Amino acid sequence: MTMGRDELPPLPGGDVAEGADRAFFGRRKGKRLRAVQEQRIAELLPSLRVALPPEGARLDPAGLFPVPVDEVWLEIGFGGGEHLAAQAKAHPRVGIIGAEPFVNGVAKLLREVDDGDLRNVRVWDEDATALLAAIPDDALSRVYLLYPDPWPKRRQRKRRFVSDEALREIARVLKPGGVFRFASDIDDYAGWTLVRAARCPGLDWTAASANDWRRAWPDWPGTRYEAKALIAGRAPTYLEFRRVAVD
Repeated sequence: MTMGRDELPPLPGGDVAEGADRAFFGRRKGKRLRAVQEQRIAELLPSLRVALPPEGARLDPAGLFPVPVDEVWLEIGFGGGEHLAAQAKAHPRVGIIGAEPFVNGVAKLLREVDDGDLRNVRVWDEDATALLAAIPDDALSRVYLLYPDPWPKRRQRKRRFVSDEALREIARVLKPGGVFRFASDIDDYAGWTLVRAARCPGLDWTAASANDWRRAWPDWPGTRYEAKALIAGRAPTYLEFRRVAVD
């Protein structure tokens, strides 16, 4: 089924310069951490942190985990970690790498990992673009980008994580048939993403009807950001793209 143009989220043009040299995240730390959070950052995070290989070398994603995993997923900007932790609990044979530079968000995920003894989680607490560059081709089964900072002002939009370059990298690291899932409560960002995904030859939007982007995925546990959006009256958009062969 082909969706009608009036059913699609708005599609803004690519009139803002998008360069590789851009900081897509804002502050690195919020309110002061509690003592137990500081302790987890000091004692637990080092054992979970991904160590990048020397420049020019690539990671072995499955080898990052101390338990056998059948596939590896990546969540870019995991926020408070509730989605990542829920997926890790539901899929113990999946290794999940979470990228998040915000210290308070990392501290929240570490609590989930500690309390749930989640051995299939690894953390990258720096710029996700460096991590992506170190991942081999065709290595991941899923990549998530959920409620990223929308950078709504026109002059800020070049700081959005989604760009032509970032989507090419996401397509590169996905296995054939792997999926990239994006969620946002900002219509402009959903349209922005659709425009750039449409010109990425390795990604194919899977939606067959409007409900496919209006409704969350079947295994979606929800997040605090989604709850805030719904309370504020903003309808989320859920986009899924599949990795396809490029001629």
